[in-house]
Amino acid sequence: MTPTEIAGVDVKPEPAALLQQHDRWLRTALIARLRNSVEVDDVMQETVTAALVNWQQIRDPGAAGPWLYKIAIRQALLYRRKQGRIRKLHEDAQEHAPPRGDSGRNPLDWLLAEERDQMVRDALSELPRRDAEILLLKYTEQWSYREISEHIGISTSAVEARLHRARQRMRERLMAREVISTGT
Repeated sequence: MTPTEIAGVDVKPEPAALLQQHDRWLRTALIARLRNSVEVDDVMQETVTAALVNWQQIRDPGAAGPWLYKIAIRQALLYRRKQGRIRKLHEDAQEHAPPRGDSGRNPLDWLLAEERDQMVRDALSELPRRDAEILLLKYTEQWSYREISEHIGISTSAVEARLHRARQRMRERLMAREVISTGT
């Protein structure tokens, strides 16, 4: 009779008992992959949670070790992927952060400039596509009226008229957001 059989009836061990039985060697396997005991603790929590949620999948308690190992490795991979995304966000934030040191730019000024830039982008996104297109060609590509007319196939007077209307619509949206005052 095996330990999981009592009087000929197959009895599944409690999940907690099996998890405790495999805890030490799973932690050893994870420390080899993660190399940080704090990370191992986090991954073990996720492993236990996933194992308990999927406990009904295990048919043979003798196969619990390999099953838990697969869950632990999957959780370690997910954890590392998540940490990579977090690291990437931090790098992006540092890349776009205001310059450090005494560069003459106040962090509050930088923050206000970033907020203003976002409001300008939002106002631009509300414009009809034709207006946004002509404004972007003029101010990001630094094209002259002639260059715009040659590229999009309209006359220079049409470019002037469209730019005038697009600027007016943009100005209205910026005033509504209080990015610019009515005297600007």
